[in-house]
Amino acid sequence: MHADLFEMRVAKVRHRFATTLESKIETATISADRMSRNDGSVIKYVSDSYRHLHSIYGVGATVGFAATGEAARTAEAALMQAYQEKRGLTDGELLSLKKALKGLRAAAALELRLMYQRGG
Repeated sequence: MHADLFEMRVAKVRHRFATTLESKIETATISADRMSRNDGSVIKYVSDSYRHLHSIYGVGATVGFAATGEAARTAEAALMQAYQEKRGLTDGELLSLKKALKGLRAAAALELRLMYQRGG
């Protein structure tokens, strides 16, 4: 009985995670080019993307998206220093972020496809 209730709650979280995953990745991808600007808005883009990626990393493995979570961790790491220092990205950080986001998109697409194939 308790296991069924727990599994139902996890399924709800998994579904909510899956339905927002692609938009979070897309937002971070679109924002990436804005993160190297030298204006006041750059900090918002870095902060928002960092939070999105951190939430993917934090929840991913718990709901069966382990590869997606690890890929989000890699992308989050590319933002970490700029986020902590409240600044835009260097050219090297931007390249690392874009590469990490490409890997995140691929991992998420695969795990979403597997989830839907299993009927989840």
